[in-house]
Amino acid sequence: MYYIDPHIHMVSRTTDDYETLAKMGCVVVSEPAFWAGYDRGSVDGFRDYFEQLTTFESRRAQSYGIRHYTWLCINAKEAENVSLSREVIAMIPEFLDRPGVLGIGEIGLNKNTKNEATVFLEHLDLAAKTDEQILIHTPHLEDKYQGTRMILDMLNDDRRIDPTRTLVDHVEEHTVRHVLDSGFWAGMTLYPVSKCTPARAADIVEMCGPERLLVNSAGDWGPSKPTAVPDFILEMRRRGHSESLIRRVVYENPLQFFQQSRGFDFEPPEASGATAATAI
Repeated sequence: MYYIDPHIHMVSRTTDDYETLAKMGCVVVSEPAFWAGYDRGSVDGFRDYFEQLTTFESRRAQSYGIRHYTWLCINAKEAENVSLSREVIAMIPEFLDRPGVLGIGEIGLNKNTKNEATVFLEHLDLAAKTDEQILIHTPHLEDKYQGTRMILDMLNDDRRIDPTRTLVDHVEEHTVRHVLDSGFWAGMTLYPVSKCTPARAADIVEMCGPERLLVNSAGDWGPSKPTAVPDFILEMRRRGHSESLIRRVVYENPLQFFQQSRGFDFEPPEASGATAATAI
């Protein structure tokens, strides 16, 4: 079965991980801009990072037959520095027409602070003015519920934001219905420490149905597993779910969401007559 990982930070992964993903049936990865493991000190640091995302990573992925797409922003962990954030937001349009850029993300909240909210709103304004899709990070653990509600309030207060072109990521059992009921797409991140496990993500699909649900690995600097989406596929099969239902969540849903972006030019393998390298 082919699958798409809608949220994975490949700059933090080895080239061997690309090979493994290809062998597991991954055909597309989507990489949001995120934290570098330290707070960057200047807009030029972000310019270099965006150059890496839009050039080097796409070539690295393509060598294993995987299409690499990306999103651009200054992430919530660095948004406390409002002046730097504004410099980065002003610079982002330089890259929006690059091949493979899907939109603005992952923006959102980290500790639900006033400065984070200010920078989030200014990202939303850029996305609205440039007609870009949006990918949103919701906070971790004890800050998640409040932060998710704050994010949804800010999104719903801006009539320019189209929920059908906005993905709210890292949902869990206590936030997923709020996101879906507001008309947004919801992403389930499979993480060994926080967020969802494959079993919990399968529970959410059983609870809510597959409509506007995506599943991803995040695959970042910390404890994470780049093959978490295949783990979810196996969990769904173990429970007896149909291949069509599984395929909808791991392939058709992200394909439908990404096809709304002018930067998404992926030709599905079925259309080219290719066959999967492996059967998960």
